[in-house]
Amino acid sequence: MRRNYIMANNYDAPKGYDEVQEGVRYSEIQVIEYPSKTTGTVRKANLLLPLDYTPEKKYPVLYLLHGIGGDHNEWLGGDPATVMSNLWAKGEAKEMIVVIPNVRARANDEGNPADIFTPNHFKAFDNFINDLTNDLKPYIEANYSVAEGRENTAIAGLSMGGRTSLYIGFTLPETYGYIGAFCPAPGVLSYSNIMNAEDGLFTRENFTLPKELKTLVMIVEGATDEVVKIWPSTYHQALVDNDVDHIYYVTEGGHDFTVWKHGLYNFAKRIF
Repeated sequence: MRRNYIMANNYDAPKGYDEVQEGVRYSEIQVIEYPSKTTGTVRKANLLLPLDYTPEKKYPVLYLLHGIGGDHNEWLGGDPATVMSNLWAKGEAKEMIVVIPNVRARANDEGNPADIFTPNHFKAFDNFINDLTNDLKPYIEANYSVAEGRENTAIAGLSMGGRTSLYIGFTLPETYGYIGAFCPAPGVLSYSNIMNAEDGLFTRENFTLPKELKTLVMIVEGATDEVVKIWPSTYHQALVDNDVDHIYYVTEGGHDFTVWKHGLYNFAKRIF
């Protein structure tokens, strides 16, 4: 029998976890470009390597996804280089490569497009499963010293990126051993509201993982999130109903980096 659990009191982040600390060396974000057969364009992504990165060592990879209006630069608002470097300095997270892509997988992939809250735009995020599988992930593995296998591959994201992480992780459980969703957006399951309706990427019954595969799943909710509202807890309850082992916690904050970088901190500590 799997355990389904809420550990709301064990995920506090220490003061200064997201601030520059004296005596700590900090890695820097770099921009990479890769050819995408999926979109027919050359696409950009941000990349964070461990400070002492060397081709002589193999590193696990975290793919970190942005929200509906953002692009590969949105996560810079949460300063992932500082969060990760502080964790590495304290030995609280494994050294890893962090890839922060543009999740909007279409030829016109600029942020805040005119069709932002339309099903056509949502499909561009869903299409990222093809860009990641066929283009970005092979590029990273060909050009960097990557430890391959699901036990060395994680995906996580904020808001729409959280929805996309759940979609990709639950669709390809043989590829991703760790799945994080920070304030995940609607659409994983069916919904209807005054703006849109979607059939859902999964039925409620099919929103599950193979029991023979050990997967870390983390869902984080902002206590005052008035954007995605009930959806993190809805996904949590669906996983409880389907007997899928996972972590779910609620933290102070709304639909913002107070919550999203808190999620990154806790997720990064527990992967690999």
